[in-house]
Amino acid sequence: MPRKANAPKVMQDTMQAVDTQAIAMVHRDWRFCVAPMMDWTDRHCRYFHRTLSCRARLYTEMVTTGALLHGDVPRHLDFDADEGPVALQLGGCEPADLARCARLGEQWGYAEINLNCGCPSERVRRGAFGACLMAEPALVADCVKAMLDAVAIPVTVKHRIGLDDDAGDARMHEFVGRLYDAGARVFIVHARNAWLKGLSPKENREVPPLHPALVYRLKQAYPEATIVLNGGIESLAAAQVHLAQCDGVMMGRAAYHAPELLASVDALLFGESRGVDPQQRVAASLDAMSGYLARALAAGTPARAVVRHMLGLGQGRRGARNWRRLLSDPQYLERHRGDALHAAARAAGFDVTALAT
Repeated sequence: MPRKANAPKVMQDTMQAVDTQAIAMVHRDWRFCVAPMMDWTDRHCRYFHRTLSCRARLYTEMVTTGALLHGDVPRHLDFDADEGPVALQLGGCEPADLARCARLGEQWGYAEINLNCGCPSERVRRGAFGACLMAEPALVADCVKAMLDAVAIPVTVKHRIGLDDDAGDARMHEFVGRLYDAGARVFIVHARNAWLKGLSPKENREVPPLHPALVYRLKQAYPEATIVLNGGIESLAAAQVHLAQCDGVMMGRAAYHAPELLASVDALLFGESRGVDPQQRVAASLDAMSGYLARALAAGTPARAVVRHMLGLGQGRRGARNWRRLLSDPQYLERHRGDALHAAARAAGFDVTALAT
C-alpha cells in the first residue's frame, strides 16, 4: 500500500509494517480450503470436515441463482453454525440476480460469497455461467461489483487459467485485472485450462496440464490480492510447497477421499496444534459424528446421507475395507442407527486412534 508522503520515515515504515501484517492476516483466512464439489460438499460433509479441522475454509456445492430466487431457500442455504466459516458458491451471470443471492447468503450467515467461473460442464455452460464466463471479463466485473455493493462479506472468484487451447496466461491476467479493478481481492485459480468442448468435467480435471507456475506469476503481479492455488494437490506436503509461492491452497477430491489428512491441517499449515494430535482429533471426530448422526436421524435424515462422506476415513489402512462395506449396507445402518459409526469401527477392527499416524 502507498505511504503517506508527508509522514516521517519511522512512521512510514511502521505503517508499511502494519499494512503488510494486516494483508498477511487476510491471506491466512484462505491458507487451506476444501473445494466446492457438486453432490459431495453438502452440509453433512462440511460438518464432518469441520470436526477434523478448525481452520480449513469450507465451501458449499455450487448453488445457482435460479435455485435461490425461485426455489426452496432454506433447503439450499441452511447449515449448522458449527460448520463455520463456510463460503457460499454461486452460479450465475446476471449482476442483479447475483446481488440478491449474495445478500441472502450474508443474511444466512455465510462468511464469503464465491462466484463460479471455473466449471466446464455442458449443463453449466447452457446456463451461461461457469468457465465460459472467462470469455466475458467485463460482465463478470459487473457481477462482482454488484455483489460487493450488496454485501459486507468478501466476494471471491474461482476460475481457470484459460480456455480451450489458450497458451500462457494472457486471458487470466486480463480477467483478473478487470475483476481487481471492480473490487475483487481473492482469486481461487484452478491451474488448468478449461476445455469447453470435447472433454467431460472429469476429463477437465485430469487431461489439461497443470501450470502452477502461472498461478505463482499471478501472485507476483497482484501482491496485495489473495491468490489460492487449486488443482492436483494430493497431500499436505505438496500444499506446503505451493504455499511458499502463493497465499493459499484448495484441495478437492484428495481431502474427500482421504479425510484423515484434514486432522493435520491446523498443526502443519497454521501452527495451531492446541494440544490435540491428529490421532486424537480423528477419534474425537468419530464421537462428534456419532452424535451428529443421532440428531440427523431424529430429524428424519437418512443415515446414508451422513455416513457416505465418511467412507474414505483410514483409506488404505487395516479395517478400512470392512468399514466401507458396513457403512454402505442399508440394513446395517438401519439396525445400528445412531451407533452405526462406532459399531462399524468395532466390527471392522478399525482403530481410529491409529489412523493419522
